[in-house]
Amino acid sequence: MFKRIFLFVLTNILVMVTVSIVLSVLGLNHYVTSAGLNYSSLMGFCLVWGFVGSGISLLLSKFMAKTMMGVEIVDDRGQYGDLVRKVHGLARAAGLTKMPEVGVYQSPEVNAFATGPSRNNSLVAVSTGLLQQMNADEVEGVLAHEIAHVANGDMVTMALIQGVVNAFVMFFARIAAFALQNALRGDREDDDRPAASGLAYHLSVMVFEIAFSFLGMFVVAYFSRLREYRADAGGAQFAGKNKMIGALRRLQQKVDMVDDSNDALRTMKIASNKGLMSFLSTHPALEDRIAALERAR
Repeated sequence: MFKRIFLFVLTNILVMVTVSIVLSVLGLNHYVTSAGLNYSSLMGFCLVWGFVGSGISLLLSKFMAKTMMGVEIVDDRGQYGDLVRKVHGLARAAGLTKMPEVGVYQSPEVNAFATGPSRNNSLVAVSTGLLQQMNADEVEGVLAHEIAHVANGDMVTMALIQGVVNAFVMFFARIAAFALQNALRGDREDDDRPAASGLAYHLSVMVFEIAFSFLGMFVVAYFSRLREYRADAGGAQFAGKNKMIGALRRLQQKVDMVDDSNDALRTMKIASNKGLMSFLSTHPALEDRIAALERAR
């Protein structure tokens, strides 16, 4: 727990320092003028914050996954040699020229994930629970699904989508807060402060960011579900349709052994628990994924 908090704080400090430097270099620190908001500067300000934050998270994704999940990197000479050879064989079938790192993390959950900043710098990790609960064909289906994520560049795609969403959340939150403060002030002539200043404005920004972030979650979750269908199709191509379907059916039986406690890693795993609202789920229902594979030729 303390390690996760420390890494979270460290990452946010790194983001803030980097963003401050970039904004200073680009001259985007001041988007409030005497006439109101400078929308071009504001959009630049928000784009920098949105993309730098998601970009740093992407660059650190392998390190964060290894540290937070306790992933042990394995090679083809040890206990998990067969696992490594299988991952590398699937990677070659997917056209990858740089083999991903292969890791195992100690957990009873039945799950696996892929992460990394690029196709040529990736990590595929599986839980000990998955290795214990699945047979060889089912494990191969799971690994093929994760390799498909790497081959499709899904980690980069999701980082870009999150960056765009973050930028627009910040942009519209500040416009809405500015409009609200202007409306509340009315025609008061004794207040010559810009509407985009003061405690009330910043509190309004926070409230609107929370509201718009919730709406943005629907967009991110939608694209996350699309990439899962695409990775399932890729897994069926690399390992075989029956193995991919068999892996998903086994996951159906073991859905209660999926750990969603780590929000940062949830979208990277092959399965997640079904939420209260399917529109906010990062993964389609397993029965829908199986049906999509069965319909495919």
